[in-house]
Amino acid sequence: MRRLEATGLEKAFVLHLQGGVRIPVLDGVDCALEAGRCTVLAGPSGAGKSTLMRALYGSYRVDGGAIRVWHRGAWVDIAGGDPRLVLEVRRETLGYVSQFLRVVPRVSALQIVAEAADGDQERAEALLLRLNIPRRLHGLPPATFSGGEQQRVNLARGFIGGHPVLLLDEPTASLDAENRDVVIGLIAEAKARGAALAGIFHDGAVREAVADSVLTIAPIREAA
Repeated sequence: MRRLEATGLEKAFVLHLQGGVRIPVLDGVDCALEAGRCTVLAGPSGAGKSTLMRALYGSYRVDGGAIRVWHRGAWVDIAGGDPRLVLEVRRETLGYVSQFLRVVPRVSALQIVAEAADGDQERAEALLLRLNIPRRLHGLPPATFSGGEQQRVNLARGFIGGHPVLLLDEPTASLDAENRDVVIGLIAEAKARGAALAGIFHDGAVREAVADSVLTIAPIREAA
């Protein structure tokens, strides 16, 4: 079944410091995410792939269109939804892994991941170890970590929640081959439990390993 449907999405950015110049990014984009499948977003840099991801998550308000998520046994439209509804959907249904880790300073890596699993520190520790974060780092804040280590904490936090819909914005960009293989395994397990995923993967091997379908986003200037 479908778990997320987006239709007719439109999004433009207005540069207020440059005389109100309007830059259109999305123009009538449709997207459907199916349970047990991963849709890979493709297209050149600047085409709007990350903008679409952030719109699907509700971080960007769209200028037109609908974003419907299957939540608590019914379809809800988060494109124009109340912020409280969006937060509820994020807690229970819609997960997101960005390229960068943004967390409260001085909170340990273990706490950050456990909070996304209702405080289950045992599961959090196991997932951090699977992502090759050694125990000696679990009690430290990730601000002290390398970029690759921070990304793996981010991945642990994103996957541990078991969301029915999961958006992955370049989740392997800072990872070596060994850890990319771990992420491929996590994606396969998420699909096996029925999650619907969408992802941006610049690594061709990862893209081929996880993609069940491809949605190509073309720059508006080229599509015109």
